Amino acid sequence: MRISSLTGARIAVAAAFFAQGFVFISLTTRLPRFLEQWGLDEVALSLLLLMMVLLAGVGSLVAERAAHRVGSAPMLRLGLALMVVAVPAITLAPAVGFFVGGVALYGIALGLVDATSNMQAVDLEHRYGRPILPSSHGYWTTGGIIAAAIALATGHLSPEVGAFVAVVPLAIAFARFVPRVVPGADVGPGVDVVPPHQTAPSDAAPVPTPVPWKPIWLVGAGLVVFYMVDTTASTWGPVYLARSFDAPGNLVALATFPYLVTSIVVRLAGGALVTRFGVTPLLRIGAVVASGALALVALAPTWQVAVAGFTVLGAAVALVAPLSFSAAGRIAAGPTADGPAAGDATTDGTPADGTTSAEPDRARTDAVIARFNQFNYVGALLGAVLTGFVGADNLRLGFALPAVLVLALVPLAPAFARGALSRR
Repeated sequence: MRISSLTGARIAVAAAFFAQGFVFISLTTRLPRFLEQWGLDEVALSLLLLMMVLLAGVGSLVAERAAHRVGSAPMLRLGLALMVVAVPAITLAPAVGFFVGGVALYGIALGLVDATSNMQAVDLEHRYGRPILPSSHGYWTTGGIIAAAIALATGHLSPEVGAFVAVVPLAIAFARFVPRVVPGADVGPGVDVVPPHQTAPSDAAPVPTPVPWKPIWLVGAGLVVFYMVDTTASTWGPVYLARSFDAPGNLVALATFPYLVTSIVVRLAGGALVTRFGVTPLLRIGAVVASGALALVALAPTWQVAVAGFTVLGAAVALVAPLSFSAAGRIAAGPTADGPAAGDATTDGTPADGTTSAEPDRARTDAVIARFNQFNYVGALLGAVLTGFVGADNLRLGFALPAVLVLALVPLAPAFARGALSRR
């Protein structure tokens, strides 16, 4: 399936990231309300989040297997459709059992969308030949910012208002952002450049090489650290303000809103920052600043000071996730990722040298990205569950743990720079 322009594909990928961020932050900013509504404590919430993270891992594994057969774009649309069901189930649940079921379904959807949207973005970055993962993740943050702003504006309303959040993934799942180029073809969010099961001529296919898992594991360790910090901030931040400082209920989203605002600023400027300063220095400086920001949150005398800490934290760690997926995609693709096939592209999306992308190559990269995405859930598990258990009696302790562990990014940073793309 050819596309007449990479622009349409980029819009579709951005929309998918936007929907994921919008739904996730919409739900996490309402956690204090859900805790109150169902009488849950920090330990119960940790167990609930554990279930969600494990099911997200299952969703990611399903995406890995299914994307090889049907392509990642249809699986991305399926994940968004599941969100349309899960969000009302969570916000309109008549009993706690329905609430738990909605969270479980959302976990599966989360894994599907996480894996497939990153598959799409990595493939698109290879075709552009310059960094677009930071801006793609920036659209996730944009969705989160808008969701946090809505939560601030509607904090005094009942939790049922959150059911309207499902409208966003519904619209994006069935929108046609990419031009129809094959009669009758329906191309939704994301784009599979080569139809499933179609391979390129044998003389165009590169010789398969083993996936170098060691450098991918190093980058994955950095992704674990990021999601531990990110989940701690986004999931427990509103609860921290509500429980530790008794902040006004309509203002607890301030734990998330400025965190996302500073994140989006850095992510949208990510390509230029990487080109000017390099991957390794950016990540090392960010890790040190993030440690200080988390320490400020943990030691904050007032909720306003804690919000300041979250604000600095957002900027400090913003580039870790996009740069990790970018690095994993380059490593998985092998030497050809830096050649013409992954560099400049013509207007119809084909490589500049006239060759055609082979499905086995894309399937290999997709499989690696889906597996790499599992590091996301290891980090989320640490951030969501450990923070709750360690901070069961005092959430300040829950924020002290990632303040130390985030410094692991300092020695891991060089692994992110392997074969780094430059902005052209």
